[in-house]
Amino acid sequence: MSTTTLTGSETSSENEEYENSPVPADRRRGLGSISAVWFGFPMVLTCAIFGGLIVYSLGFWPGMLAIAVGNLCMMGYVGALSVIAGRTGKNFALTAAGTFGRAGAFLPSAFLATIVIGWFAFQTGMAGAILHDTLGWHEQFTALAAGIAFIGVTLLGIRALSVIGMIAAPVYIVLGLAAVGLAVADGGGAPTSYQGGAGTAAMSFGAAVTLVIASFIDSGTMTADFTRWSRNGREAFLAAASAFPVGNMIALIIGGLVVALGGSADPGADGGNFLGLLVDHGGLLVPLAVAFVFINLGSVCAHCLYNGAVGWSQLSGGRMRRLTLILGVVGVLLAVAGIWSYFEQWLNLLGVIVPPIGAVVILDQLVLPRFGLGADDRRARWHWPAFTAWAGGAVAALITHHFAPWLSDAVIGFVAAALILTLCSTRTARPDKELTA
Repeated sequence: MSTTTLTGSETSSENEEYENSPVPADRRRGLGSISAVWFGFPMVLTCAIFGGLIVYSLGFWPGMLAIAVGNLCMMGYVGALSVIAGRTGKNFALTAAGTFGRAGAFLPSAFLATIVIGWFAFQTGMAGAILHDTLGWHEQFTALAAGIAFIGVTLLGIRALSVIGMIAAPVYIVLGLAAVGLAVADGGGAPTSYQGGAGTAAMSFGAAVTLVIASFIDSGTMTADFTRWSRNGREAFLAAASAFPVGNMIALIIGGLVVALGGSADPGADGGNFLGLLVDHGGLLVPLAVAFVFINLGSVCAHCLYNGAVGWSQLSGGRMRRLTLILGVVGVLLAVAGIWSYFEQWLNLLGVIVPPIGAVVILDQLVLPRFGLGADDRRARWHWPAFTAWAGGAVAALITHHFAPWLSDAVIGFVAAALILTLCSTRTARPDKELTA
């Protein structure tokens, strides 16, 4: 009797996603498993588009520098948040409660969990649009079919994210390098001498850095949903580093090379999208390109939907798989309706509002406690200094975006939020120190 009960418990725990509690130490996963989750995530066609747009605007070497700077910023940002997750086993919503308060955490958690569903909708819609433009497939039906498949993968949980990450990354690298080879064979010149072609429409260096950051800032801020499964903070950091800078730089550089080699028919609009280059050469590359779209975009969609489902499960007291179905249906409907066409607005919103959230959490839980500062009561319902810093960082980023576009508004927002929280924490700590004295 006792043996049967234990076996049933173990079987049940295999599918547990720990939406409302920290992941227990005996359920943590190895570095390879969590790295697979993160490494394959940025291996997405969207990053090739961004990398191409950056190189088209700045030229090859300045573009590569912008890609490197953006990824180093993300390494520090996502890595620090991952260290917290690896130490505590908490997802983002539970982590945010310690900084923004038990009630206050609802606002940043709900905001990010909703934004990330927008990304799911965008990438799902993009699958339909790409296959329509390259092969003439029915756009809405393709998006619908893809979305259903992406929901199915997400329902399998964190294990499925590891598997699809291990598949998506090598597929992206192989086909991306194949596209670069085709561009060279078609007569592409030396990529390092490419000076850009955007002219007066070129983005600034700071805007290029923001583009790199904004592309994954939402799931990067919610990295705890993935890296809470790590065995410790060190392994969580290394798992995140497999994506930033490694995986993301590979994805962006391939797109930049495609543009620099002349492999993109319309780099100003499509950036380094190399799918058309593969299809144009026909043969076996056509079915491989189709499979690539579903595997590649399926990976990022499953990750985004998992973020949203875990976040809303904790906020609503529900279960991850039930929320996956609900949010997945909403996302697919938005994709079929054409939500992906509002892409630029999403990026602007992310670049301005999201980085200060992570900055506040990092300072409050990882940096300030070393100096005897930070939130006084982790059980309080609201921590107003955290909201003050978030708002101040967002305002600073918005001002930068409008009046100093040559700077990175994402970086400015992060720095401003960190400084404001430090100032608030120092001021609130003074009375306590005086009473103690």
